[in-house]
Amino acid sequence: MSSRLIYGFHAITAKLRHDPDAVKEIVVDAARHDSRVRDLLAHAELQGVKVVAGDSRRLDGMLPGARHQGVIARLEGGRQVAQLDDVLDTLDEPAFLLVLDGVTDPRNLGACLRVADAAGVHAVIAPRDRSAGLTDVALKAASGAAEAIPYVTVTNLARTLRELKERDIHVIGTSGEAECDLYAAEWLPATAWVLGAEGEGMRRLTRENCDQLVRIPMHGTVDSLNVSVAAGVCLFEARRRRS
Repeated sequence: MSSRLIYGFHAITAKLRHDPDAVKEIVVDAARHDSRVRDLLAHAELQGVKVVAGDSRRLDGMLPGARHQGVIARLEGGRQVAQLDDVLDTLDEPAFLLVLDGVTDPRNLGACLRVADAAGVHAVIAPRDRSAGLTDVALKAASGAAEAIPYVTVTNLARTLRELKERDIHVIGTSGEAECDLYAAEWLPATAWVLGAEGEGMRRLTRENCDQLVRIPMHGTVDSLNVSVAAGVCLFEARRRRS
């Protein structure tokens, strides 16, 4: 049977909680003895999952260039479909989500996944009918981030946004026409950031289901940014405030 690798504490812990039978083994950096490692080892022991100690060189060799945090898990079988409720139910901090509406270029999708992973986003959400999907091109552009961050596809994006708001997650849309500047805006700790494709932006129903719209101030001659760049600006400003 084929196998694949995932990395990072959140991704592996979520897998242990919801699909432990798929985890063949976990490789942990032997130099790490902090509380996050102890918690992960406790979950692994509870589920009877094999843990192997390794040095940083071994982990770097398993996933070159990935920010694995010193933990990599080997899974049996192919990629499992991520469920939004499963992701949200495992969180022990306010939700931090990225929602993509109409991003059909796989390279842009991959770049957004990479940015989201770097910013510590808990999941990326996209509609099934207006998304590039996790093609080989998207996976390559993500540079390993697609294995670490849950990618959730939904049938009805507007309904999903309403469900997020029912969970007290503040939905923030980005638009060049918004009155409020990103850096002057205020928002609640639990957030879902909604970005549309460059040019078209968000669909009408998506926009109507946002709690708030903000714009990225532009100081040059261009009036818009590539969606992955815009995602980076917004997500890292949100991360700065969360920290």
